Amino acid sequence: MNKIINLLLLILITGLFACCKSVNLKTANDITAEKLLGNSKYQALCYGGYRDKTRDIEPTVSQIIEDLRILSAMKIKVLRTYNVHHTEAANLLKAIRELKKEDSNFEMYVMLGAWIDCKNAWTALPPIHNQESDRNAIEIEEAVRLTNQYPEIVKVISVGNEAMVKWATSYYVEPRIILKWVNHLQALKKEKKLPATIWITSSDNFASWGGGDNEYHVEDLKQLIKSVDYISMHTYPMHDTHYHPTFWGTMTNEEQLSQKEKIDASMIRARDYAISQYNGVVSYMKSIGINKPVHIGESGWASNDNKLYGIEGSKATDEYKAAIYYKLMREWTNKAGISLFYFEAFDEQWKDSGNPMGSENHFGLINYNGQAKFALWEKVDQGIFKDLTRNGKPISKTYNGNEKTLWLDVKTPPLLLKND
Repeated sequence: MNKIINLLLLILITGLFACCKSVNLKTANDITAEKLLGNSKYQALCYGGYRDKTRDIEPTVSQIIEDLRILSAMKIKVLRTYNVHHTEAANLLKAIRELKKEDSNFEMYVMLGAWIDCKNAWTALPPIHNQESDRNAIEIEEAVRLTNQYPEIVKVISVGNEAMVKWATSYYVEPRIILKWVNHLQALKKEKKLPATIWITSSDNFASWGGGDNEYHVEDLKQLIKSVDYISMHTYPMHDTHYHPTFWGTMTNEEQLSQKEKIDASMIRARDYAISQYNGVVSYMKSIGINKPVHIGESGWASNDNKLYGIEGSKATDEYKAAIYYKLMREWTNKAGISLFYFEAFDEQWKDSGNPMGSENHFGLINYNGQAKFALWEKVDQGIFKDLTRNGKPISKTYNGNEKTLWLDVKTPPLLLKND
């Protein structure tokens, strides 16, 4: 009799254990892209963990874990990556899983990027934009493999990054090529070779999604918008302070304002400029009879530049303006139910290794010395980074936390000759 009782108890315990495992798995699978995107509880950032001046030196799993602890302290729960032909994305997924094993409450999800190029991209040969690189198929295959290996983490696959916008002259492809791979991934979902709940998109400039010039309004783009699960669009008012400064500067009726008031007014116009680009994409999408979610795959503001956007140019880049843009964009997108993959978490030196002061190296909220820029000073004061380090250094404030010193580097936007 005792043996029978013991056997029944063992069966009962085993069943309860299996049930608990099933519940945990179900909970992980319940967190889908549809529930993540547009949910202000799941703040998003673009992530690159490269710490050196070359991408030949990949971030290690331990370094990425260090970054993830910092980002988790900031309440970031969704990260965007860009390619899978380096080990960074695979290491990121491994690092997230390790942290989840340590702490079952740890949450971090990934929008996994597969890089797409045209034929002859980044070579001495002329790029052929209506043909694709042989590498694209390998990128897609690896993205599928990683998604199936980490289904509890990867919730979105993005086919290409600014791969359709025509100013990306070194590598852009025609929309037909993006459409081909999006359709391929959607077919894998139907064949149960990818999780059914994963969302497929392409992350590209607002113009590439029809929100700008009519030259992008082609049939293949319409079919692409039908095929993706949502649109991931980019907007960068900072860049347009040089190229299209219709919104940027001090209006003649603002000349009597203080320097801070002039800058704040310009930054509000920059935010509104981003909103207009977002609305342009939504408007085009609806004009072709489609209604899908539109989220922001990238937007950011550099804190430094020594060329077009710095002191000698549009005077757009400094830590104060970058902080105001971050705040304004978060407030707008959270209220509107839009996910904002803000660009980016950390400064990366490799982006313009020949020009350390170039803007591409300075989009991070935290610099490569482990210093939180002005946008995060309040979080440093709140103590959220206590006991956290990057490269062995505690997270401190830039400018030693002296705002008066910071303002020495803040310049007023140039005077505009109109009041509109």
